[in-house]
Order: sequence, then C-alpha cells, then structure tokens
Amino acid sequence: MKFTDFILHSSFSSIFAYKKNHPKNIKMKPQIRILIYSILFFLYLTSTHLLLELNEKFKGDPFVTLGVGFGILNLIYAFTALKWKPLLNVLCAVGIAALAMFLALQFTNLHLFVNYDPYQVKTAIFANAVFSIIFWEIVYQVKIRKSK
Repeated sequence: MKFTDFILHSSFSSIFAYKKNHPKNIKMKPQIRILIYSILFFLYLTSTHLLLELNEKFKGDPFVTLGVGFGILNLIYAFTALKWKPLLNVLCAVGIAALAMFLALQFTNLHLFVNYDPYQVKTAIFANAVFSIIFWEIVYQVKIRKSK
C-alpha cells in the first residue's frame, strides 16, 4: 500500500467512524473539520479541470457546468460529512456553490494578482474553493449554535 493511499484511507475511515459513532448534534472536533475542509479544498482544485473538460465535450456554458459540478460536490459533502436533514443539505449545498462561484468571479474582477496570474483562472479557482470552505464553516457554526 502506498503512503498516500494509507493517508487517504486512514483519514476517510476516521471521518466516517467518527460520524457513525456519534449522535447528530454533537460537535465535530476541529481536527476532523480541518481534515474534511482540506480534502474538500483538494477536491475543488482537482475537479475544476475535470469539469471544464466535461464542458468541452458537451459544448455547454462553463459557468453552468462548474456550478452544477460544485453543487454535486457540495451535496456529497453535506450528505456524507454533515448528515443533516435532506432539505437543509440540498439548500446549503446549492446555495454555497452558487454564492461561492459568484464571489469568486467578483474577486477576480478586482485584478489583484494580475502579475502572478494574467488570465485570473487560478485566482478564480482558489477563490471559489476558499469561499466555499468559509461558507461551509459558517453554516456549520450556525447549525451547531441553533441546535443547542
């Protein structure tokens, strides 16, 4: 077994074992949340290229393809890691995907990193991932405080 396979296997198994053995309203440890957000950040960065390739095959609008792809990724995260009510999972996943993508596009319009990223593509990808993770943490904190 490769080292990376071991790390991924152990991290995923610890996440799901933690969620499986604890009631729904117990707070997740910060280490578990950081691990989940790190995995989510990596998935956002790697899935962007794959979604854009998929968009080229279907010849559609790239913003729609990315929005739907990130929405699906958020749905998977919401249903596997958070395990809230289904309607809340769907609303949060779609809302966060749309809001993060909108804010990422607005952030690239500021042209802050033109010297490092002339076409602003990497800036938009990173901004989308960071905004999504920030919004997931906000939603998580609101949900935890409301359930007390």
